[in-house]
Amino acid sequence: PLPLDALSITDLSPRVMRAAFARFAAPRAPASVHRAWSTWNTFFTFLVADGFVAGNPMPAVGRPRALLPQPKPLRGADTPEVLLASAARDDGRQRDPWPERDLAVLAVALCAGLRLSELLALRVDSLGGRPGERRVEVAGKGGRPRVVPIEADLDRVLRDYLDSRVRRFGSRSVRPDSPFLVDRHGEPLRRGGLQYLVESCYRRAGIGDRVPRGARLHALRHTFATRLAEDGASAAEIMRLLGHASLASSQTYIEVTAGQQRDAVRANRTNRALAGLVPPG
Repeated sequence: PLPLDALSITDLSPRVMRAAFARFAAPRAPASVHRAWSTWNTFFTFLVADGFVAGNPMPAVGRPRALLPQPKPLRGADTPEVLLASAARDDGRQRDPWPERDLAVLAVALCAGLRLSELLALRVDSLGGRPGERRVEVAGKGGRPRVVPIEADLDRVLRDYLDSRVRRFGSRSVRPDSPFLVDRHGEPLRRGGLQYLVESCYRRAGIGDRVPRGARLHALRHTFATRLAEDGASAAEIMRLLGHASLASSQTYIEVTAGQQRDAVRANRTNRALAGLVPPG
């Protein structure tokens, strides 16, 4: 050990950093060690770039294995069905109920597995395809686009929402480049508004205790993936439908065909919960 005022950057060798991190890591959680390691790695990257040191010692310093985040789907075997049925009802307690919009938000999250940012990025023309081959084009995380098949019942829910929007705000409100999700004033729905909408749907359905803490809207995406797995979809199909770049088990990007993706979505029993909520049209 040296006094801090006598410590030189060049003293921080791989051996010294390994010993320091061994002591630092002993009483701390892996996430804390990872944050500290990343901070030091960034610091040494700067020092190397500016010529203060010849090399970065941090690659020689071990890190604990990061645990993969655990899925947090909605709890309860029938919770998605209860939530969708509640959203489809015209709740007289609301000042300006819009069940078509609320149902569309929940349905596309539960049956297509979109993230919050992906929902907000949707445009009216993100929906496309011929009958029987309908799909939604998603601007995914990290700029990776993907296409998610949508089944007839979900397609009907989404079209019913757009029809209700025309009745509220006129046909100009559903131009192809218009945001797909809007608030009750016809303005683009924003992050806070979308989160509040989903929270209010949970409250109206009386399922607040079935929503995992820290995964409010994301619980819908986790439910989509969990049900796909339970109903027989492969890891590769789930990876593609969720827009992940790799499989955690193999770190390999696996291609699957559009037909396999559609079969996986068709197997998702949440889609069947939409049947009968909107009249055929």
